[in-house]
Amino acid sequence: MKDFSKELNFKTSRSSGAGGQNVNKVETSVTVLWFVDGSEFFTGYQKNIIQTKLKNRINAEGYLFLTVSESRTQLMNKNKAIEKIIEIVNKALIVPKKRVATKPSKGQKQKRLDTKKKISEKKENRKFKF
Repeated sequence: MKDFSKELNFKTSRSSGAGGQNVNKVETSVTVLWFVDGSEFFTGYQKNIIQTKLKNRINAEGYLFLTVSESRTQLMNKNKAIEKIIEIVNKALIVPKKRVATKPSKGQKQKRLDTKKKISEKKENRKFKF
């Protein structure tokens, strides 16, 4: 888990929602910006993966951005934003394991055939023979 928090830039704004007069006066909402191409912590291959997996969160200038306004204080929102952006980037870099195809076992095949046979016999017995 790489910590690239030194490369992050922050913008503050007034957050929306409940909070009374505090919302209208104090800039508590924090937007964190990270320039993906300018990062020195990741290789070109990793940057490419980040850009493809997180293309919805990257703007036209190439900045990955995230806005947090959960808390009433700017400092707590800033800390949450750092945690979230690091978590998002590290999740994007995880390569999923390839699924190994398995075949049904002999027991499973036999059980399936037995149940098919039982159902077919049941239906056969329903027929009225003259």
